[in-house]
Amino acid sequence: MLKPIRTVLTAALLTIATVGVAQEMRGDHPDTYTVKRGDTLWDIAGKFLKRPWLWPEIWQANPQIKNPHLIYPGDVISLAYLDRVAVAPGPREDAPVTGIPLSQVEPFLKNLRVVDEFHDLPYVVGLEEDRLRSSLNQTVYVRGLAGAEAGQRYAIVRPTVRYTAINPKRCCDVTTQKTEDLDFRGDRTLGTELLWNHQVPASRGEFLGYELMQLTTATVTRGEVGQAEAATLLVDFTGREVRVGDRLIPVEAQPYDLQFFPHAPKQEFEYGRAKVLAVADMISTGGPRDVVALSVGARDGVDNGTVFSSWRVGSNAVDRVAVGEDRSYDTVGEGNLVRRPDEFAGHMVVFRTFDKVSYALVMDSIRPTRVGYEVKHPDAAY
Repeated sequence: MLKPIRTVLTAALLTIATVGVAQEMRGDHPDTYTVKRGDTLWDIAGKFLKRPWLWPEIWQANPQIKNPHLIYPGDVISLAYLDRVAVAPGPREDAPVTGIPLSQVEPFLKNLRVVDEFHDLPYVVGLEEDRLRSSLNQTVYVRGLAGAEAGQRYAIVRPTVRYTAINPKRCCDVTTQKTEDLDFRGDRTLGTELLWNHQVPASRGEFLGYELMQLTTATVTRGEVGQAEAATLLVDFTGREVRVGDRLIPVEAQPYDLQFFPHAPKQEFEYGRAKVLAVADMISTGGPRDVVALSVGARDGVDNGTVFSSWRVGSNAVDRVAVGEDRSYDTVGEGNLVRRPDEFAGHMVVFRTFDKVSYALVMDSIRPTRVGYEVKHPDAAY
């Protein structure tokens, strides 16, 4: 990506001739580039390519760069020879650059997961001194940990959202998705829909999973002994406050992949199948560096590094030229409605995948990405 056009042509012929990377090269690329702190591989590629998610194919054509994840701030990527790329190493005081900003997705890597079931997990039945909330260095009492031994550590998680996809062939508009808040037991809180939810019964669509949010971790100090019917654990990490009803799962050493190599999805999806389910920490809208939940996962061939584009679904608008300016949507026939084209919003990279749901980071956009947007191939033209 940091080379004259003949070098890019060579790389393209060697590895991805059918993609036509040379045609994607920006005309104002320099002869050298010094990697800066805060750069990502996507950011660097974006300075020189119109499609920055293609950086792995180009760099793999240059054996001098053994591992693009081991390029560091201060390294100078230069043109040593006409058709060769050399990396002049800089200081190794900072961490190497990654495909996406790990610091911005790490809380979601560690603290969020999607499961099919959680009701059989051990759960908090009480807190020290009958408190309503407990935090660091306070005791919690857990039912369902029979046989637990002192020293065992658990993550305390809370079921917060139930994801459901609506089949557009059976109900409602193609934009329809559904998420539901859960109460302290993990049951649906009927009648208290999130602002972006459609008022549609969840039974009409496919259940996609429950989102569990990790609150903190705790260590067993005493099992179920004597007359006690609950194990005793000490909260050992600063995090969110614990309450009755929170669940426990074993601590995982490293439940995620630290390196991401972007690539196109392995298959095309039927229209309406892949959607933006939710935007983390937002009501309904997100932009670059925001995390979104998608309605496709491992069973659909999605894995870490899969790149998608997001699209605002084209609306069905009244043809007011044909029927008159004063006619409303619900007073005209289907033949007087015009389906407008979908509108491109941005690109996103999947960084954690579950069976039916995946999390992705919005990498670039020309308009906000919203709940209900269609998810397509990164090079989709419409």
